[in-house]
Amino acid sequence: MSEPSLPDGVERREIAGEERLATRGEPVYGEPTADGWRAWEPERSKLGGMLELGLETGLAGGETVLYLGAASGTTVSHVADFAGPTYAVEFAPRPARDLLDAAEPRDRLFPLLKDARRPGTYAHVVEADVDAVVQDVATRGQADVAVRNARFLADDGRLLLAVKARSEDVTAAPEEVFEGALDRLRDAYEVLETRRLDRFHEDHLGVVATPK
Repeated sequence: MSEPSLPDGVERREIAGEERLATRGEPVYGEPTADGWRAWEPERSKLGGMLELGLETGLAGGETVLYLGAASGTTVSHVADFAGPTYAVEFAPRPARDLLDAAEPRDRLFPLLKDARRPGTYAHVVEADVDAVVQDVATRGQADVAVRNARFLADDGRLLLAVKARSEDVTAAPEEVFEGALDRLRDAYEVLETRRLDRFHEDHLGVVATPK
């Protein structure tokens, strides 16, 4: 099987003596850079890990993206480097301040200080039929958040979700947590692919899904 193609605007570049995933843009989190390209470090990014592991994300470049759990902008800044309009939802004020800094040189990145569990609070801002929802929220009910935000996805859009087992239940086996999350997701999505992300993120499951 051939390796899934990377989105336009994401390339493997020689940076600091290593071939790395990279996007073109201003650095955000101290990542190595070379010739305008910034390394996309999979150990710092769930979506970067999913791309590095070869999941079929469906991303081609230029998509409209809703990013849930943007934190200080590590991953969503890379997304905005190659995507179209990118709406970045973050609930906590402290990382949101850093997110604003990441958005300053990126005219396609729109930070929203909102709660991803309450999509009605930003439905008036986020355009309908986005191409991708990328989710990395460290809270209980991660699959429920994804289901609530399915309203924004185009019929052929993609959910790219990282489920963090320890955020759901620190006492349960990760496999049980993942199965429960997938069961909830199937209320609104068809699950296309799953992959453990342990090479880069322990006790995380990468999920690619599309709306039912």
